[in-house]
Amino acid sequence: MTRAEKEWEVYSGKYRTYIKTERGLAANTVEAYMRDLRRFRRFVTERYRLSPLEVETPVVEEFLNSLFEAGAEKSTQNRTLSGVSSFYDFLLRTDVLEKSPAEFVERPKSGHYLPDTLSIEEIDAILDAIDVSTAHGYRNRTMIEMLYSCGLRVSELTSLHISDLFFDEGFIRVLGKGSKQRLVPVSDRCRMQVETYLREYRGIPGDEKSSDTLFLNRHGRKLSRIMVFNAIKAAAAAAGIDKEVSPHTFRHSFATHLLAGGANIRQVQELLGHESITTTEIYTHLDTGRLHAALNEHHPLGKRYRER
Repeated sequence: MTRAEKEWEVYSGKYRTYIKTERGLAANTVEAYMRDLRRFRRFVTERYRLSPLEVETPVVEEFLNSLFEAGAEKSTQNRTLSGVSSFYDFLLRTDVLEKSPAEFVERPKSGHYLPDTLSIEEIDAILDAIDVSTAHGYRNRTMIEMLYSCGLRVSELTSLHISDLFFDEGFIRVLGKGSKQRLVPVSDRCRMQVETYLREYRGIPGDEKSSDTLFLNRHGRKLSRIMVFNAIKAAAAAAGIDKEVSPHTFRHSFATHLLAGGANIRQVQELLGHESITTTEIYTHLDTGRLHAALNEHHPLGKRYRER
């Protein structure tokens, strides 16, 4: 058992005792709280290998987004967030932590959670803030370029292999949820970035298993999700971006910008690898200014008003 897993065992056990004895919750309620906490714990340990004391706000936001993508209803998302918040409130009460990572996480208002969207200028600022004179800096810029240019999940990014790059055809092969493969177009700018990374900055794989892995850590092995998260957090801070920026923020921005630019929702669904189009449809509700402008421009009453 790792240190992180041991800490989860210790603090979740103490939390269970607290809500059962001090708060006097019914057995069914206690089990419901613990079931939601176990779900959060599984997400955090499998994706990021963090202890409960190492979790930060963007990780909680990523968790909420995972519930949405799994098809969880609004009530389920809110209930689960309440359970996570209750756990961290307990850690605050017992002076284990000084602040809760769930405190300022916005609750879903329309059946889903979506992270902030970055403007094109903000994305450029983040990319430009990275020091590309070092190998890991150039790698980090290349990773962020791919997250945004291809709309990848962080797990899809870290699982990319060199053999998944079909640059002559203009595509990369992505292994998505449920081991489902899809082909995603890659821009010329992103392609050139990756080619330079491979030629000059990738380094030597640490073992045979890593020989085909695209993005390597300093030891020549596959990057973890938390390494990607930390690289993005540092780049956003260096760029002075006052938003919670995570790997999924770039995927979210990718979809939003495509639809705002006139892309077909079915095309965006395919690019994102969404099984259901209802998951993709949420992005159509984001650019309300563009929708209002379209209504005023094309609706007969809007035209008549402008002519007055």
